[in-house]
Amino acid sequence: MRNLAIIEAPSVLGLRPTGVEELPEALLGAGLAEGLGAVRAGRVEPPPYDPERDPETGVLNPDGIARYSVALADTVGGVLDDGRFPLVLGGDCSVLLGNLLALRRRDRHGLLFLDGHTDFYQPSAEPAGEAASMELALATGRGPRVLADLEGRGPLVRDEDVVALGFRDAEESAAYGMQPLPDALHAMELDTVRALGAGEAARRAVGLLTGDGAGAGYWIHLDVDVLDDAVMPAVDYRQPDGLTWQELETVLRTALSGGGAVGLDVAIFNPRLDPGGAIARRLGDCLVRAFDRDGQD
Repeated sequence: MRNLAIIEAPSVLGLRPTGVEELPEALLGAGLAEGLGAVRAGRVEPPPYDPERDPETGVLNPDGIARYSVALADTVGGVLDDGRFPLVLGGDCSVLLGNLLALRRRDRHGLLFLDGHTDFYQPSAEPAGEAASMELALATGRGPRVLADLEGRGPLVRDEDVVALGFRDAEESAAYGMQPLPDALHAMELDTVRALGAGEAARRAVGLLTGDGAGAGYWIHLDVDVLDDAVMPAVDYRQPDGLTWQELETVLRTALSGGGAVGLDVAIFNPRLDPGGAIARRLGDCLVRAFDRDGQD
């Protein structure tokens, strides 16, 4: 396995304090660190949550998210400087910004975006102003400058350096008026993954992220709602269908096996919707197996 360091990032500044902030404790309590042989590299606490939508940007907690992103980037950067592989346990999907900022400070990198939603909303189309539905747009430089141009380094990732894999929200996002994904961004919706098979889809994604002109590796973002709702009901925004556990494991193992991945975050799992802890244990097992290079697809 890689030389892993776990960072706790329990921010729900881009969502709501519904229980997602308890994700790190749930996975660590299920034995994730021991299963991975990972060290604990600290916990980045978020600023206080403000439930009022910012009138200027139309986003919840924009200044808090910006400050938190810098603090998280500092911690992720320290792990990278130590030669370790950061595994960031969110929190909501806005933690992606801090992770990518850490990479942007260093070089050009790519992003493998595993999510049941494309999260490409503009503030005017996002019903509640939640940055957790906008983080891919913000990371590619679209949106209020306070979040889309962190430290004056925006965009954090180029359109052509992103592969969005496994999403299934096209009808819903169109109904809300979400801005379209840019042509340069590589989109592999769930139907495409199914048609290709999870292994082939993942290999193609890695090829796009490591081919000619690619950067110095890629970050993996895992929103657990990319999984089938039947096996991952412990999320706040549920929708039918999704990847099976085996498909997710195959995608992750493929993405982690070639040396191109430089970090991974896990977001959106809500332990309050998993009262017996069975889903947390299954998610932890999936991650351990994905990092195991001796495992089988």
